[in-house]
Amino acid sequence: MHKEGLKAFGKRMRELRIARNLSQEALAWKADSELSQISRMERGIVNAGLSQIFKIAKALEVHPKEMFSFEMPPEE
Repeated sequence: MHKEGLKAFGKRMRELRIARNLSQEALAWKADSELSQISRMERGIVNAGLSQIFKIAKALEVHPKEMFSFEMPPEE
């Protein structure tokens, strides 16, 4: 389930980024993060820390809870 949750979080992050017409590069710059880290987060490969999530939420101009507004896939 952990892996599916990371993928769902990454998908939501990507949706928010695209809705704001930001490239991954622009988001990385605004959030003071590495481009590769943004890419890995969107693909659900890496588990971001809270401080990084707060930076990204600020860069996206959303409340951090908006980043967690997604449905978890059902458990098998």
